[in-house]
Amino acid sequence: MRRRALVLLAAALLALAGCGEKKEKLGGGKVDRLELMLDFFPNADHAGIYAAQANDRFREVGLNVKIRQPADPAAPIKQVAAGRVDLAISYEPELLRARDQGLRVVSVGALVRAPLTSIISLPKAGIRTPEDLEHRVVGTAGIDYQHAYLQTILQHAGVDSDAVKERNVGFNLVPALLTHKVDAILGGYWNYEGIQLRQKHKDPQIIRMEKVGVPTYDELVLVANEDALDRDSGKIRRFIGALARGTGDLRRSPGTAIEGLLDANKDLDRKLQRAVVDVTLPLFLPPRGRPYGYQDPGEWERFTQWMRQNGLLKKVASSQGAFTNDLLPGQGL
Repeated sequence: MRRRALVLLAAALLALAGCGEKKEKLGGGKVDRLELMLDFFPNADHAGIYAAQANDRFREVGLNVKIRQPADPAAPIKQVAAGRVDLAISYEPELLRARDQGLRVVSVGALVRAPLTSIISLPKAGIRTPEDLEHRVVGTAGIDYQHAYLQTILQHAGVDSDAVKERNVGFNLVPALLTHKVDAILGGYWNYEGIQLRQKHKDPQIIRMEKVGVPTYDELVLVANEDALDRDSGKIRRFIGALARGTGDLRRSPGTAIEGLLDANKDLDRKLQRAVVDVTLPLFLPPRGRPYGYQDPGEWERFTQWMRQNGLLKKVASSQGAFTNDLLPGQGL
């Protein structure tokens, strides 16, 4: 019986590891502390993290993980750059801009490996393609790269940018849309605000940016302090390996695995979070034949060059050094 149990355990660990990963052993009896700062309040985009926490996946690899929420969305990268937290969740464009400003930060894994930011409108506006944005008002959160997204989309569609009015509505994107202050918004997530509107029977029309001219990128990434990589590489590798396990739990049983998330944020709506996890799960998982957290070098370089061409980067010439796949989990994790 004991032999059979060990065989089953070994098979389960091997299945979780997936293809393309290096072989390595689990941590020993020592438990290391690791602090992770989220990009926002706990939500379905973090479901794999909370599944790993709730199912003791971090403990299995010798980690005591403390999950912190930021006081403001700009804080995570600054906190990890200052060495106040071990890892932070942020966004690929934010990481590239931070490096352009001289912060020594690096992405060590993709959490959500495609853009979630999208153009969202309601049926009455009649916006189903970028060409339909002509003579319309588009609300954004006033972020410079959102403006660049819109300009690229319009140029790709052959629409004169002067024929489209952009309005800064801050983070009140959905209220501005519902009160008809704008005809469409660029900045809402297709997997979150889009589903939320659908559950309210608003029939949102969604245009995903990477399909209409904007180079694809990793929406959410795990960020580390570049200067601490050598010292903390084992700890980070174990964290990503445990996160891969938590994401595996989420894949097998999403209804059960999101309980940790719901416990962490009592304000979340269960129905919405489950729906968001269901549609986002493919983006939590790596491409076939790649390890969990894999970041595509070609995609990183194309997006970096797009940021340079749009004046969003002044000093960073390429994506070299901005990310690494060297710490992704192996078969022992």
